Amino acid sequence: MSAMTVVSRVLGLARDVVTARIFGDTAVGSAFAAAFAIPNTFRRLFGEGALSAAFIPEYARLSDRDPPGADAFASLTVALLALATGALTVLIEVALLAVLVLAPDDPDRTLSLRLIMVTLPFMPLVCVAAILGGILQSHARFGPWAAAPILLNLCVIAAALAIELTDRPDPRRWAYVIGAAVVVAGALQVAWSLVALRGHLRWSAAWSGQRDRARRMLRRMLPVLLGLGTLQLNSLLDTLIAMWPSWVGPTILGVDYPLDTSSNAILFYAQRLYQFPLGVFGIAVATAAFPALSRLAHDRRHFADVLARGVRLSLFIALPASVGLLLVREDLVNALYAGQTGFSDEGVRRAGAVVVGYSVAIWAYALNQLLTRAFYATGDTATPMRIAVAMVGLNVLLNLLLIWPLGEAGLAWSTGIAAVIQCGLLTALARARLTRAPILDADAWRSVGRTGIAVAAMTAVLLATAALWTRGPAWDDRVARLAVMTALGAGVFGIGARALGAPELAWLLRRRVDR
Repeated sequence: MSAMTVVSRVLGLARDVVTARIFGDTAVGSAFAAAFAIPNTFRRLFGEGALSAAFIPEYARLSDRDPPGADAFASLTVALLALATGALTVLIEVALLAVLVLAPDDPDRTLSLRLIMVTLPFMPLVCVAAILGGILQSHARFGPWAAAPILLNLCVIAAALAIELTDRPDPRRWAYVIGAAVVVAGALQVAWSLVALRGHLRWSAAWSGQRDRARRMLRRMLPVLLGLGTLQLNSLLDTLIAMWPSWVGPTILGVDYPLDTSSNAILFYAQRLYQFPLGVFGIAVATAAFPALSRLAHDRRHFADVLARGVRLSLFIALPASVGLLLVREDLVNALYAGQTGFSDEGVRRAGAVVVGYSVAIWAYALNQLLTRAFYATGDTATPMRIAVAMVGLNVLLNLLLIWPLGEAGLAWSTGIAAVIQCGLLTALARARLTRAPILDADAWRSVGRTGIAVAAMTAVLLATAALWTRGPAWDDRVARLAVMTALGAGVFGIGARALGAPELAWLLRRRVDR
């Protein structure tokens, strides 16, 4: 799953590079970022988040003892999801149309709302595709759904490259073309997932026997929506706050707003950089562990073993990712998003500051995904929900406080601080309620110590390299510096982990595990 996700994330970075070069850190870039982020937030919340987390444990247990019943349950779930997200899409489209008709004319607001209307049909399509991916994961087929985002990336890249071949047309007009490509990609993802499910699922209309199970799943869905979707809800709130200048105006209550029309573009493209390691490994580990945790919910010893291994794997990757991204942030932003077109020098500096706020908590984002799923595997959806509600409230409060001194970087720091606190609370409660023992035993702590030593060695080498190789003003010089530092960091960490005997390196490379 991680291997396919690496390919997807690399293509996702390529997608972001070409769109950033077209739109830059401008009002158009902010409008496109909002239009792309909003349907994707629903996908993460419903398709990959709340519904999937409520659905997979029930489906996994049912498929072991009653395959026909599992087929009917899955068929009913997909039908309900398609109906609900389709109706929600229609309601939002009507509301946006009403705003466009009734509100005073404003070019930035009009562009943003129209782009959202174009991309919004992606939401029901990708939510259905995501639940189909959850069914595949329950059958231990992780690769097909991990590969599905590749279709989205290829569609957007193809549309963007077609634009690049023209004589630099008006980016406002071409933003609609890329938005339409996103919707086409959603339809392709549904088709891809249906093909991958052949032989694993028989579609059935015998839903009557599964209605009680579906009601039970839906009752669990709301707390799961809040518990697992904290990061996504916080990101959505960040988008809404960052889009205030475009949607409302440059002031709030007569005071100059601390963000501008470029803020959402800077925030969005900076987010993509910390989401790369999180998606490649952090969410991959949590997703792969979830079906196993669900099956072992009544076997506390083996449940604790799987959870501990997931924590060790997450920290083994997320700790060097946090430090490495922090150290190469401005070179990375410059290499990907700047150049002759794209981000301005000021945009690069501001995006680098945003990356700092996000990168310090990559390890917390990864552990939150795993620990929240551990609670769901045992049927406890209330505990993560309560923590999540508190963290969303904390994030909003910190947002409103930190944007004034830090600008859009304050939104990133708010998300990171809330994630660290959430991780501490989930860890303490998981020990008290799930494992009844420390999640990490003495061997595991020694493993974390080995990871810390390898990260320290990597940090020392990268700091020395940065001191000896001063960053030049030329784009190609920064790209070369970034390439050398990335290779050095990965190499030093990998060699250090191997020299210290870290078993996690072998775990990551193993294709199969005992079930």
